[in-house]
Amino acid sequence: MDETRIGLFADEPIGRADADFVRTVTGFAIGGVPPLGHTKPMETYLDEDFFQYPSLWAAAGTPNAVFEPTPADLLKMTGGKVMKVR
Repeated sequence: MDETRIGLFADEPIGRADADFVRTVTGFAIGGVPPLGHTKPMETYLDEDFFQYPSLWAAAGTPNAVFEPTPADLLKMTGGKVMKVR
């Protein structure tokens, strides 16, 4: 992941979040953070490379729960922005 590239795209500095920040902002613990349903609204970015796959695996709220959206469904569910992340 290129944090500098994401920061330029988001027009703000980007850094790695610690566990307390993740829990406060998303409502979920690291290892189970789903791409939607967060405590606070946030922008979501999807790597353009996702669209080469028929489906993805995403966390579903706990470290041992996942769901399998298509990239198009994930984009629709999150209202995300597609960008080159790597």
